[in-house]
Amino acid sequence: MPLSAVALCSRALIAIGAGPLTSLDDGTAEAQVAGALYPGVRDALLSAHPWTFATAQTALARLSEVPAADFAHAYRLPGNHLRTLSAGAGGSGRGLVYRQAEARLWTDAPAVTLTYIFRPDESAFPAPFVEALAARLAAAFCLPLTESTSRAQLLHQLAEDAVRAARLIDSQQDTPPALAHFPLVEVRG
Repeated sequence: MPLSAVALCSRALIAIGAGPLTSLDDGTAEAQVAGALYPGVRDALLSAHPWTFATAQTALARLSEVPAADFAHAYRLPGNHLRTLSAGAGGSGRGLVYRQAEARLWTDAPAVTLTYIFRPDESAFPAPFVEALAARLAAAFCLPLTESTSRAQLLHQLAEDAVRAARLIDSQQDTPPALAHFPLVEVRG
């Protein structure tokens, strides 16, 4: 089965002893719970870590309106934006002082490069993330569908273990960040 929201929800439902879905709109209790909980669980897990497969950079479009105070410029955030990691200017993706409010980014810089977490298509999810998301979904679906708190607690712990493993694997796919300006190191020369 190709990876999709239905396939991910079906994996989670099978883990709690329910049957797989054919659609999120098929009218069953399982489909209603999956349809209601899936988007939030997916977006929360994507936002919780700077996943390499869900990180992007883009130049932001400056808005004509000016913030009321503190900053000189406002920029529109991308439509698929979930979480800002950093903002920079002049060929850098970090280093700017900014504030994010009202789906806009405010800063004094005349141009901004945003590094952010976006919502990729499910087909782009790597296997460790799929396992973590399916485990999180199973934990979220368990209580409304089985009313078993002990089972839900166990599934929650298994989900946290799967998320930890996925984060570890994902963090090994990038160069570790170096300390940029650390005063104690600079003083020691």
